[in-house]
Amino acid sequence: MSSKPEHPTQKPLLFAPETYQYTKGHLNIEDVDLDPLNQFNRWFKQAQETLPKDSDIIPESTNFSTARLPSGRVSSRIVLLKELDQYGFIVYSNWGSSKKAADFESNKYASLTFFWPHIQRQVRVEGLMEPVTRETSIRYFNTRPRGSKIGAWASPQSSVIQSRDDLDEINTEYTSKFKELKDDEIPCPDHWGGVRILPLEIEFWQGGVSRLHDRITYTRDSTDENLWKIKRLAP
Repeated sequence: MSSKPEHPTQKPLLFAPETYQYTKGHLNIEDVDLDPLNQFNRWFKQAQETLPKDSDIIPESTNFSTARLPSGRVSSRIVLLKELDQYGFIVYSNWGSSKKAADFESNKYASLTFFWPHIQRQVRVEGLMEPVTRETSIRYFNTRPRGSKIGAWASPQSSVIQSRDDLDEINTEYTSKFKELKDDEIPCPDHWGGVRILPLEIEFWQGGVSRLHDRITYTRDSTDENLWKIKRLAP
């Protein structure tokens, strides 16, 4: 591994000044739900209900990270959580040509990170990916706007394209192809659907004064288990 010079010629940028402090509260282990999915649902609703007026924060936005083997190279992207059921967290995407699809083929582990700055809270999820049923994917696909449905057909996600004009041309072709169909008649592509992240660990983080944050983590050894171990971690 190559080393970097101790005194670079370009002055580094400095972020997160000390003037920013976490002052919104504390998280105590005796106050959390025994089920981490119930605890997440509680925090998610609070994130929604406490949004400042005209805020651009999207509570369901999450950093979705996957890794490819054998290299171990990690890919991250912001996606929107679309469903939370009794098993885990569901997101939807192209599973034919995307980076996450290639990662999935070699490594089923993934993570999600939610950050709600207005209440100074973060949730990290680590677990295993599994495809949802075709019926579940179709059910969600049918709720999407017409343009998003056509876009799922038009975009060869993560594939190289020559220009924006090429993408627009493909989109125009599919718009024309489906013009005689009603919105609810546009079919769900075979390559498009949902994946559920079955959690093995969920960590709830509440920002604290002087960076003494509160971290409560839930862990289990298998996705088949329903018994969670709850522990406090040092910040």
